[in-house]
Amino acid sequence: MTTAPLDRPAPPGAGPSAPRTRTTPAPRRAGRGGGARLAPYLFVLPALALFAAFRLYPVVWSFLLSLYRTDGVQQTWTGLGNYDRLIHDPLFWKALGNTALILVVQVPVMLALALGLAVALNSALLRWKPVFRLGFFLPVVTGLVTYGLMMGALLNQDSGAVNWLLQLVGLPEVHWLSDPFWARVAIMLALTWHYTGYNAVIYLARLQTVPAEQHEAAAVDGAGAWRRFWHVTLPAMRPAVLLTVVLSTIGTLQLFDEPFIMTGGGPDNATTTIGVYLYQTGFRYFDFGYASAIGYALVLIISLLGLVQVKLAKEEE
Repeated sequence: MTTAPLDRPAPPGAGPSAPRTRTTPAPRRAGRGGGARLAPYLFVLPALALFAAFRLYPVVWSFLLSLYRTDGVQQTWTGLGNYDRLIHDPLFWKALGNTALILVVQVPVMLALALGLAVALNSALLRWKPVFRLGFFLPVVTGLVTYGLMMGALLNQDSGAVNWLLQLVGLPEVHWLSDPFWARVAIMLALTWHYTGYNAVIYLARLQTVPAEQHEAAAVDGAGAWRRFWHVTLPAMRPAVLLTVVLSTIGTLQLFDEPFIMTGGGPDNATTTIGVYLYQTGFRYFDFGYASAIGYALVLIISLLGLVQVKLAKEEE
């Protein structure tokens, strides 16, 4: 005799249990995680390829080329021979001296004029400020070749407008492009005309960030215009001054267009800069190995001067 099992009462609070169902995870797409990780690199790959082809490869190849001596189409391994030749090359040192002279004389004058111009353009007494700012900035947008030809025409000894004006007021004409001294002056005048407005705009942007309360407080304390400029304006301009000094130094050491177009490096190599000498060595005499060594020497000089300027600026702060 069989009896049916007695139903046991369910424990309090326990409801009817739902049937258990086994859930299977959704299938993962093959390669989905790897593709997501590779996607950023695929996006930057074209930029990296262009950088490697047009930036990295020329830098590496020019360094390798500087280790060879070029004789026509024949290249001979010389190791550091081109750099040893560079040290004993009087024309290289003359070009370096010409470049250093422009750097020491022209750059401080240009930056001082740019700072004074920025202060004048920021003055509350000046009307039509946008017109003046545009007028002083226009030389920057003029092409280097165009303004080099223009300055050469203006300073021409026989038919230039500058000598015509000098004779008009009773002064003797100047051999701007045929005398070594005046040729250097002509290059400096061209550089000052072209880049003063550019640096003035940088200074003007920095001046407009100086709080007016600082000038007002200094004026209340009895400081005159010069003392306010020296103790309030100039300290606030240090970052902009450092930027323009570094940029002007790099640009002057790379100077090529103006002396090449206006004087061709003459007379008597008086305006031959490192850039002009590099060009003449590589594309006039086709000594590409030595030209590459000049280029790397220039890179080293620029790097050292830039580091020194930044370090001195930090020590002053």
